[in-house]
Amino acid sequence: MASWSETAKKSGIKYFLVSFVDLFGVMRAKLVPAVAMDGVAKSGAGFAGFAAWFDMTPADPDVLVFPDQSTLIQLPWKPDVGWVTGDLVMDGKDVTQNPRQVLKRVIEKAAAQGFEMKTGVECEYFLISPDGNAISDGADHQAKPCYDQQALMRRYEVVAEICDAMIALGWKPYQNDHEDANGQFEMNWDYDSALSTADKHAFFKFMVKSIAEKHGLRATFMPKPFANLTGNGCHVHVSAWSKSGDNVFADETGELGISALGYHFMGGILNAAASLCAITNPTVNSYKRINAPRTLSGATWSPNTISYGGNNRTHMIRIPDSGRFELRLADGAANPYLLQAAVLAAGLDGIAGKRDAGKRLDINMYTHGHTVEGVKKLPLNLLDALRNLEGASLFGDAFGKDVVASYVALKKAEWDEYCRHLTDWERQQTLDC
Repeated sequence: MASWSETAKKSGIKYFLVSFVDLFGVMRAKLVPAVAMDGVAKSGAGFAGFAAWFDMTPADPDVLVFPDQSTLIQLPWKPDVGWVTGDLVMDGKDVTQNPRQVLKRVIEKAAAQGFEMKTGVECEYFLISPDGNAISDGADHQAKPCYDQQALMRRYEVVAEICDAMIALGWKPYQNDHEDANGQFEMNWDYDSALSTADKHAFFKFMVKSIAEKHGLRATFMPKPFANLTGNGCHVHVSAWSKSGDNVFADETGELGISALGYHFMGGILNAAASLCAITNPTVNSYKRINAPRTLSGATWSPNTISYGGNNRTHMIRIPDSGRFELRLADGAANPYLLQAAVLAAGLDGIAGKRDAGKRLDINMYTHGHTVEGVKKLPLNLLDALRNLEGASLFGDAFGKDVVASYVALKKAEWDEYCRHLTDWERQQTLDC
């Protein structure tokens, strides 16, 4: 493999963004001149972990990022800059709470069982005004704006530049659309291994925000930025593959083309949903999306029950085709790495315990969910989800008990800060504040 300085010279890179994603999903980086990159690659780029969302103190040593050259992406909109991520080390030891390393550990457990999870994500986002107070397109006001051609083409320059970048990066994007909310868009690219999808997901959010800013706009993946509009989901399409390249979720004789192993994997996710929520829906705002009343378009398009169906978007899990399923629970605030790790960990637990996914429901859960006995609801707020996560041994075993404890502690502090700023009336309306 070429040295960093050789790669930079060949590609015209002047600076490298040496990056990582913290426990809250925030991307952190240092801008390293290309002439210094060989040295940084050997000794690591140093960060104070306490200054990011890690469970550390100012007394802890530097967190060192050792860049992985296989993750290098030359910024399509600023080609003299290269973005790279990698693993974290502190005091000579791996930083176990680094989300990317958490995911790699869970992937290793799946590999030991002879398969690999492959996923695709559907990242919805809003293009809003720079001050964040409104959507950016005042003419985008249809009551049902989904797939609105005029509104899509008014944002052609932004959407096309992002899609062109994905094409250049080899991601194989295949469709872009205006989503169900005014000002909302979604862009899809090919599925890949869980780690590659997580890396792309993290970079995609950075890229969308950067290109939006270039055009004088602002992009947000916030789960529910506007109370009257559909929120930003981050649906995950999941399949699993053997070392020989076979889709082990696919079975022509299985119900809806899903194998018994696939249903056990789904059963694990359904069983863990109440605690999984703390990772897939990690903010106070997240629960304004999954527990929302009807929006202007007539539906929230987000789940509120722990259920699954066929090609039916009112359930937490949808089976749109043979050999895969769609988890519709996660939102735009989900940490790209912990999202993949949590789905895989829950699925592995389902396989190990041969968990029963239960009976498929072929009803509209928004209108008839109350008629089905025994269907559990998703948590009402972040605190409930965090309490469930604390009590879920499967995530402690998969991520590490210290990682879960750190995540919960930081998130509970976020919840306490939220409650501290509520008015007395608002506090009375919010459970446990």
